[in-house]
Amino acid sequence: MDKNLKTAIIAALEAGKVILDIYKSEDFEVELKGDNSPLTKADIASHNVILSYLKKTDIPVLSEEGKSIPYANRKDWKQLWIVDPIDGTKEFIKRNGEFTVNIALIEDQKTVLGVIYVPALGELYFSTNKLGSYKIAISLQDYNIDSILEDGEKLPLEREDKTFTVVASRSHMSPETEAYVREMRVKHGSVNLISKGSSLKLCMVAEGQADCYPRFAPTMEWDTAAGQAICEHAGFEVVDWSTKEPMLYNREELLNNWFLVKR
Repeated sequence: MDKNLKTAIIAALEAGKVILDIYKSEDFEVELKGDNSPLTKADIASHNVILSYLKKTDIPVLSEEGKSIPYANRKDWKQLWIVDPIDGTKEFIKRNGEFTVNIALIEDQKTVLGVIYVPALGELYFSTNKLGSYKIAISLQDYNIDSILEDGEKLPLEREDKTFTVVASRSHMSPETEAYVREMRVKHGSVNLISKGSSLKLCMVAEGQADCYPRFAPTMEWDTAAGQAICEHAGFEVVDWSTKEPMLYNREELLNNWFLVKR
């Protein structure tokens, strides 16, 4: 297994341990950040665990909960990690289990490696541009990092229900997204609409459970980088709605444009 992939997987799983300890304790210590988005002590604990592993790679890290890094300092980075220690903090607080740990490796602004761990479900998604994308159910108590690749299922998987399926945000459903779903109903006759939190929406497309994910509402680079890697390496596209090209990373503006995930 690729050394960087192994490091990212271990970092995500070990972060999952501290997240679940806090999740089960119900002592979240919720506060609001400057943009009014919630922050819990689990976000900070996860960030610190992940950083302790990734810093060994000597590749710089851009994390939602890390210090702000000016574009002048990072514009010449050829490689970087992009991390969301808990994607779906609102879902974490609601205790619905739909939150993830996201770690991506970027080279020349493109996704080359992605890891998404779903602590509440014990599910791990991982990919590289050479291996493809995989999913595996995993136990935090006795996982064997060296057997993860051979035990994982390659994505996408087949699904029985062939009805055109759209997955959309549970917390950020916009009028534009609703209009897109109506358009798909006209085009396909029948549409299943599934609401999910966090990067699970990207995972659902990569896995083959959904045909597309329209995101016509704000996201940041750390919300999408790992999921984009897993989708692209499973044969799907993550298209910037403005440029009609694959989304790029380590941009001066870390706020993403609208995007569409599709085959």
